[in-house]
Amino acid sequence: MRQMTVAAMAAIAVLAASAGLAGCASESSSSGSVSATPAGGGGGSAAAASCSNSAIQGQLYAKGKLTVATDKPVYPPWFVNNKPANGQGYESAVAYAVAAQLGFSKSQVTWAYEPFNSSYAPGPKKFDFDINEISYSAQRAQVVTFSDSYYDVQQALVALKNSPIVTKHSPADLKSYVFGDQVGTTSLQFINSQIQPSQTPKVFETLNDVKQALQTKQIAALVTDTPTAEFITTEIPGSVVVAQFPSTGEHYGLLFAKGNKLVTCVNKALATLKGNGTLAKLTAQYLKDFTSVPTIQP
Repeated sequence: MRQMTVAAMAAIAVLAASAGLAGCASESSSSGSVSATPAGGGGGSAAAASCSNSAIQGQLYAKGKLTVATDKPVYPPWFVNNKPANGQGYESAVAYAVAAQLGFSKSQVTWAYEPFNSSYAPGPKKFDFDINEISYSAQRAQVVTFSDSYYDVQQALVALKNSPIVTKHSPADLKSYVFGDQVGTTSLQFINSQIQPSQTPKVFETLNDVKQALQTKQIAALVTDTPTAEFITTEIPGSVVVAQFPSTGEHYGLLFAKGNKLVTCVNKALATLKGNGTLAKLTAQYLKDFTSVPTIQP
């Protein structure tokens, strides 16, 4: 997950209100997509379970309500105007689409606050699921449960326009730069495992700290998912999305307490939303315009 300032959020909300925003899915082709095959470590066969609204009441954090968690503040293109409950932005819209498949009206969806870094910590949860650009990983899945993919992730490189990395970013070139990223993120893991720079990346507590480090030239570049990378460039004067990396199969999943059986019905809902084109439509609406960047070639 990546964070942005409120100033950029206001500017982007204007864009999100117009038609044709798009793009967070991975782009192994020219357009964003959400994988149609199970990818997230959900629990059991969705087809085998009864997923009527009445049947799932006993599995809910609060009876009669679907409690959905996310971080605070939240930003476009995932949410709009820092209001998860308005149904705008890709993740807000996905949450309500899943809720509708489970038989909940919009008024029956309750939003809860859960910091990103604590969402995938072990232990009981005060929500039914969390939607917060949380990438599935085998390590995280040891202590929480993930749904199947609702968005396939592609990482991108952000740097200052006058930096050498803008023109010299072959895989071999990238090893010579100093990178920085937020603690606990898959983007930091990507730097270490995929780029493998010769100098240890600098680790920061928040994304705002990472952006400050880029602005003050403490680091040459940061890595984040492509749509968020595009938004970061609206916050940092003179910054640019250099390129995105080839897909590594990373994806976002809805996050549940470990073993929560509700994931089975949520996976069924996601499969329906993929099959009927809803997720593709939401991708085109909120994400497409923010993923049209070149890919770094191996």
